[in-house]
Order: sequence, then structure tokens, then C-alpha cells
Amino acid sequence: MKHSVTITATAIAAILSFSSAAYAAPGIDLVANETPINTPKSPEAVAKIPANFKFVEPGTLTVALAVLGSAPPFGLYARDNKTVIGSEADIARLVADGLGLKLKVVPASWEDWPLGVTSGKYDAAIYNITVTKDRKTKFDFATYRQDTLGFYVKSDSKITSITSAPDIAGKRIIVGSGTNQEAVLLAWDKENQAKGLPALKPQYVTDDAAATLAIQSGRADATFGPNVTGAYKALLTGKTKLVGTVPGGWPKTANIAVTLKKGNGLVDAVQASLNSAIASGAYIKVLDRWGESVEKIDHSEINPPGLGD
Repeated sequence: MKHSVTITATAIAAILSFSSAAYAAPGIDLVANETPINTPKSPEAVAKIPANFKFVEPGTLTVALAVLGSAPPFGLYARDNKTVIGSEADIARLVADGLGLKLKVVPASWEDWPLGVTSGKYDAAIYNITVTKDRKTKFDFATYRQDTLGFYVKSDSKITSITSAPDIAGKRIIVGSGTNQEAVLLAWDKENQAKGLPALKPQYVTDDAAATLAIQSGRADATFGPNVTGAYKALLTGKTKLVGTVPGGWPKTANIAVTLKKGNGLVDAVQASLNSAIASGAYIKVLDRWGESVEKIDHSEINPPGLGD
């Protein structure tokens, strides 16, 4: 995934004013992006909220968001170091707006959201979560973005291409535990080992800073994760480069979705809210300002085929 963008003076100022954990990509104005994008209340979406549905807080949509251990553009803190901004927070706001609800975002770790959603701690999770066959047994999904994954290496790496199973043989690749990208790597590794190729050496790190250090120090050969994040960082620093992309649902396509407790009935209302935001133009404004428009969808789907189907 490539973007042709230029860095602005405002973006440079934003870089300096944000914490070291936050990155600004060329052409992305983090100061301007603190201003919320809203969408009108959707009568159709409101009508689909189940009768007597009990939200975590009445009149409020409580959403677990990708901030802890995540990376821009999905989740980061504004200049006050308290307000959560990012593409996932923006999507959550559009969903809440369409449902006629206030929004409460809760920064959560990847390990926390599944139990948090099933236990009722959160009404939903918006965490760059890919629809998978296994996850559909426990959760309902309303899609809001395509899923693509990217391999990134140090800019002066001799690795020029990682696009298929043989390319990962024997390599040290950073990947998130329990993610769909890990599932892709493990499937490729199984295929390689059956052919007698060297085993993959997956590396699991706790946060983005640790991954960056591992790549730049030579302790890892590549990272494999959401392509939006990889492109965001590569364009900013020039220290990494893209060497291959894979559909998030390899070998099929897959989608990123708002994740809800299975069978509680809220997914229909959320889908209607997302489709209303797409129709209003607010949705594409959100994706555009975070550099994600290459992964836009025309309409939200409920529980579509995903990884493993």
C-alpha cells in the first residue's frame, strides 16, 4: 500500500507537541484531527436498537478502543495526554452519533477486549479486529473497513520481497499474539516445514516501541501487521520499507469490524449506523484524514466470511 502525500508545517509542529509514543504521518494534521467528525442521528439505526437493551451506561455507547499497546493511526492521545483520538475513536463516534448516544471510549489492551465484550464490560470493541470464523462463534460483527496486512523491514535491509510462504522461512518476524496475521504466519510456517524449509522464528513484543527497536537494532528481520500502521510509520521516518502485502483474510479477503457480544441484537443497529455515516460522507472524511481511505468499504456487512471460512 503506497500513499503519495507531503508533510505539512502543522504536522511537524504536531509531532513535536505529542508524546514520543505518538507518530504523525506526512499529510496527516494531528492538531486538526483533534476536532471531532460527527454524523446525524439515524432514525433507522435507533429503531433497530433492541427494546429494553441495557447499555453499560444508559444513553451511552461504551467502546473498548485500540490505544494501549497500539499505534497510530488507530489510537493515540491528543495534546492534553488524556483525550483519545485516532481512526478507531472516530469510527466509534460515528456509530454512537448514528445511534443517538453519547460516546465513552475506554483504552484497552488487546487481551482485554474479548472478555470485556462477552462479560458486558463494554458495549463494543473497535480495535482493528478482523472477522474470523472462530470469532464469529462468540461475537457479532458489523464491518467498517477492509483488512490488509503488510511486511515492513529496515530501510537498508537486503530483504526485498515477502509475499508468500517460502519468503518467511527462517526469518525473525514480529507479530501480535492471537492476531489474524499470526494465523497467516503459522499456516505458512506449517507449509514450509512440510517441505523441509527452515522454521519461522516469530517474535512477540508488548508494544510498538519495542517492535521499532527490534527492527532497527537488527534483532528482528521484519514486522507483519496492519498495513495502515506500517505505511504511516514508514512515510514519517524513512527508516522502514514495505516489502509485501497480504489480504487480511489470506487467502481470501477479510474485513475489520465493530465487535459485539454474540446474539444481543445490537449488531443490526450498529450496521445501520455505519451505513448512515457512509451515506452522509462522514465516514470517508474519517478515513481520509487518517490515511485509511485505501481500505474503505461501500457498505457495512454483518458477519461476512472471514479468516478461516
